[in-house]
Amino acid sequence: MNDTAAPSESEATVLQSALRGLACKCPRCGEGKLYAGFLTLAPRCDRCDLDYAFIDTGDGPAIFIIMLAGAIVVGCALVVEVKYQPPFWLHAVLWLPLILATTLLPLRAMKSLLIALQFHHKAAPGRLVDRAK
Repeated sequence: MNDTAAPSESEATVLQSALRGLACKCPRCGEGKLYAGFLTLAPRCDRCDLDYAFIDTGDGPAIFIIMLAGAIVVGCALVVEVKYQPPFWLHAVLWLPLILATTLLPLRAMKSLLIALQFHHKAAPGRLVDRAK
């Protein structure tokens, strides 16, 4: 046994797992890269050799970001429309960059946060339990 190794996933707190996720690092060791591209996952951790095949975030991060970004952009657009009543082309110039910034920038961190929490809580597909009758 190697007692000097980094804490295992069972010793990591939820906060440590969340911080690893927000940093886009390996959910087990917190040092290896999670992504090979912008949103493309690496096949495994380059430090602790954790296989990332278990990862299945689905559409969860995207839906959360869409809802949050939608509330921000629509709220800002309504305030500007009611207060200044700019032409429609100015709305497009104002809100398209904000939409891109509020959706694309946090998406990578939100996906890795969900992955880290999924790993921390040992999430698995649902299974039917046979009950003795």
